[in-house]
Amino acid sequence: MFVNIGFGNIIYLSRIIAIINPGSSPMKRLKDEAKNRGKLIDATEGRKTRSIIITDSDHVILSALQVETILQRINEINRVEDENQ
Repeated sequence: MFVNIGFGNIIYLSRIIAIINPGSSPMKRLKDEAKNRGKLIDATEGRKTRSIIITDSDHVILSALQVETILQRINEINRVEDENQ
């Protein structure tokens, strides 16, 4: 299953470890460190970063969608999947 993280960008749902608000200093350091390692993916299309997604491959993905919006999309995917079983 895939989840849309905004502007037509999708990621594989089972690869997500965490979805975090970007405002704190540790999250800014996490973003900078991922950029230096070549593991940062900017999916904001130039908009403000509203969430940071961490994957099991150690990639850090920036999204312009809020954490709650992505969570709602994940919950909807899970609900539909449960109905189809």
